[in-house]
Amino acid sequence: MASLKINSVALTGDKNDSHLWIKRTAARAHLRAAGFKEEDFIKPVITVVLPFSNALPCNNHFQVLGDIIVKEIEKQGAKPVICMTPVVSDGVTNGSYGMKYSLISRDWVADCVEIMHEAYFGDAIISLGGCDKTVPGVVMPIARLDAVGVSLYGGTILPGRCEGREDKWDAQTVMEAIGSYGAGLIDIEELHKIECFALPGSGSCGGMFTANTMSSAIEALGMAPPGTCSSPAVTEDNHVTNEKCTQCVQLVDCVLKLLTNKTSARQIMTKKAFENAITVI
Repeated sequence: MASLKINSVALTGDKNDSHLWIKRTAARAHLRAAGFKEEDFIKPVITVVLPFSNALPCNNHFQVLGDIIVKEIEKQGAKPVICMTPVVSDGVTNGSYGMKYSLISRDWVADCVEIMHEAYFGDAIISLGGCDKTVPGVVMPIARLDAVGVSLYGGTILPGRCEGREDKWDAQTVMEAIGSYGAGLIDIEELHKIECFALPGSGSCGGMFTANTMSSAIEALGMAPPGTCSSPAVTEDNHVTNEKCTQCVQLVDCVLKLLTNKTSARQIMTKKAFENAITVI
């Protein structure tokens, strides 16, 4: 595993280079204070991108996914460095002043990842994407830097159901219900019922809207493991699915193999790969 430590030597130093080892003494002192152990200084550093917030269902389960990824990285002999980012939900901010921050947040997410990965000399990147802007935002810096990296989609939300009703609801149902109420087609009680039951738990909007479309494109581009974008985020009781937990473990295997083979983003994101992604869209 020590042979995969390439960039992060500049962070921790190298015992085989006495000058650099002494030079990085202060850095190691700070890292020790943050929980690094002696053996961690010879491990490759994996930047783990967690755009988590409790303010939206798309990403509010990322703490669980992140914990699995971090533990697996440690288990396999590397060292995770966590990168948090802003998360702006279109669904929450839509129709308000807050929506002005949505589109620009995509580039801020990308900048945050680049800043953290470069500042801490990461050897590879593992990222999680969920809401509309984090799905592309966490992949853009991997391409910018031609880094070794891979992304995992947090998964789509399950359809909403109301007891005693056969129909299934989603985010679009809520938007249409506002119009239906305004047109006098439904009453306030029905509107409230749709508000309460349309979105049952964690996951991105259940339809081929931005998040599901972009995640499908990124998988076709080769920057996410095959089949991972189509699985739901959680079970009906709102617990992260076993499938998604397994994907987190597989993601660590994937990035370490890429790092071993020195396969960087631009070797994957070829013209043919972009044609595949465009075809999917």
